[in-house]
Parts: sequence; C-alpha cells; structure tokens
Amino acid sequence: QVQLVESGGGLVQAGGSLRLSCAASGRTVSSSGMGWFRQAPGKEREFVAAISWSGPSTYYADSVKGRFIISSDNAKNTVYLQMNSLKPEDTAVYYCNGIRPWGTRSPLYGSWGQGTQVTVSS
Repeated sequence: QVQLVESGGGLVQAGGSLRLSCAASGRTVSSSGMGWFRQAPGKEREFVAAISWSGPSTYYADSVKGRFIISSDNAKNTVYLQMNSLKPEDTAVYYCNGIRPWGTRSPLYGSWGQGTQVTVSS
C-alpha cells in the first residue's frame, strides 16, 4: 500500500509561480518513478510530468513543457513540481502517483491522495 500526500497549492495570478510537493510512503519500490497528474472541473484527469527514481530523467505533457519542472528528493521519497508562467487553464486539482513502466502517461496506483488545488486567476 502506498500513501500519497500532496501540498503546496493555492490561488495565484496568471504569470505567477507555485511549488507543489508530494510525499510518498509505503511500497514505492514497485514504481519506476513518480508523476504529477491534474484534473480540471468537468474534465478527465490528465498526465502532467514524470521523473524517474533512478536518475534525473523526466518527461512532460506538451501543455506544460518549458513552464513546469519536476524534481525529487529520493532520500525523502518526495517529488516536487515547480510551476512557472501559470495560465488560467492550469487551474485544476493536482495529484501525484507512481509511474511504471517508464514512459507511460497512466498512473500506477489505483488509489490517490487528496490532491492540492491550484487556481490561476486571469
């Protein structure tokens, strides 16, 4: 069983920045890495970014490439998402989840944390 706790969301103006954190505990060794996902009102949850546990490999959704940066502290089993140049369309609840196999854009674990709300005003 894996426990995921997201934090760091808030209300920000367009063009601003936020840094999200995801603390993972439990059987995270089953994953290749960790990813961020988001769900906007009335829309399906979508992939945002992923980072491998074994090295600094990352990949991003096209919609956030060049604006968001994913990083991790493996010793703390914590993953971060630095979000810059935020747009109103980035408004969503942000979640983290495991990634396996590497390169997938689907979540590994069937359960989710509570997520953290990001609201970007225009």
